[in-house]
Amino acid sequence: MVFSSIIFIFCFLPIFFTVYYLVPARLKNIVILLGSVFFYAWGAPRFIFVLLGTTVIDFYVVRAMAATERYAARRLLLLLSLSVNLGLLFYFKYLNFFEDNLNTVLGWLHIKPLTWTKLVLPIGISFYTFETITYVVDVYRRVHKPLRNFWDYQLYIILFPKLIAGPIIRYHDFAGQVYDHLLYDTMEYRLRGFYRFCLGLGKKVMIANVVGGAATTIFELGSGVDTATAWIGAVSYTFQIYFDFSGYSDMAIGLGMMMGFRFPENFNNPYTALSITDFWRRWHITLGNWMRNYLYIPLGGNRVSGTRLMFNLWLVFLFSGLWHGAAWGFIIWGAYHGAFLVLERFVLGDWLKKLGSAAVIYTFPVVVIGWVFFRTEHLDAAITYLHAMFTWHPETYLWRADSQFLFTSALAILFSFFTIVPAGKRLQHKIFHEDYTASRHLCMGLLMTILLILCAGKITITTFNPFIYFRF
Repeated sequence: MVFSSIIFIFCFLPIFFTVYYLVPARLKNIVILLGSVFFYAWGAPRFIFVLLGTTVIDFYVVRAMAATERYAARRLLLLLSLSVNLGLLFYFKYLNFFEDNLNTVLGWLHIKPLTWTKLVLPIGISFYTFETITYVVDVYRRVHKPLRNFWDYQLYIILFPKLIAGPIIRYHDFAGQVYDHLLYDTMEYRLRGFYRFCLGLGKKVMIANVVGGAATTIFELGSGVDTATAWIGAVSYTFQIYFDFSGYSDMAIGLGMMMGFRFPENFNNPYTALSITDFWRRWHITLGNWMRNYLYIPLGGNRVSGTRLMFNLWLVFLFSGLWHGAAWGFIIWGAYHGAFLVLERFVLGDWLKKLGSAAVIYTFPVVVIGWVFFRTEHLDAAITYLHAMFTWHPETYLWRADSQFLFTSALAILFSFFTIVPAGKRLQHKIFHEDYTASRHLCMGLLMTILLILCAGKITITTFNPFIYFRF
């Protein structure tokens, strides 16, 4: 059940929030938990028991870990929990990938390939596995005490707005909200949450779906694509993945606000970044924070220098690529970004500072090229596509831009870069962070209702409505 579907917007949400707002305060968390179980089971009925089963194991293992003072026992319980969660992630997400690559090697050696059942990936497993790890590690580090009871932990893991595709919320930053979110369950928060949801829906339906349709058509042309069209396809996908994922994050944050939850921001105008390092401070912020706190710092962080620091930076982004998917394209994408981070840290940093705001003309093309590996997933397809981008091929007329694509592309450019100017930053701050007056509520409410109606109409007449990050 995707957020941009008619059944979610006009069936699930009205029923859920009607029940949620009518029940007494002591029952609200129960309603959220039941709604979240139903939400996940609707899309993945076979895997809801895997999710619920792992939360049972984690809750009691972590409670035992918190109760003991013996270092060896705590360490053993930490390893047990990490093994269960990472083991399930490897089994469902990476086993087929490693089998395929092993069989390729065996084929070179003329050895009979292995056979294994093709596994279906549970929806959102990468996201809730990382949140589970934050719970285990934060309690192990004594950063925060474990939650009071099993149902509170279930709520943290399975809360439906963030369950499928984040934001990835660190346990330490969320634990108190299980108990105090009702303090923020006010009409002001509900209205602003509704506005945020509608803005995210607009990003997804009115922009991402349109440019995404063009990107899909162009990438499917393969070796038949001409140079100009290849660049249009790459840039279209660049806008698609941003408005798709940031739109989802906006909808998740808005839904959380309507229940009083305060989710962290996940995007901060990433295409205005002045370096790849800056890009990763702005893109999928919660994943970047997770990688820093639970991988980069344990590897030594900034306490190391020289070759070790370079290797750690590169390794973190290699793992980031692998986290996104079990395909060489994702791994190359992560290694590609890691290489640019190393270059910027040790070679390009001073030069980029001299460029100032003009450094966007360096960062954006680097990001666009990287997305080709991400989109194609397979290395040979990425090389073929990049060859078309960087080797002149005359126009083939296999794809032509229509007026809808041109208008939507203009919107995508505007909303991706409008914060470069101070007026754009002020407008964004007013919409997302300043207090609302009654007149502003009236204006925003009317605009968002119109946007919701337009999006609903758009959804009903199109079959192209994917969420890119659902498969992770």
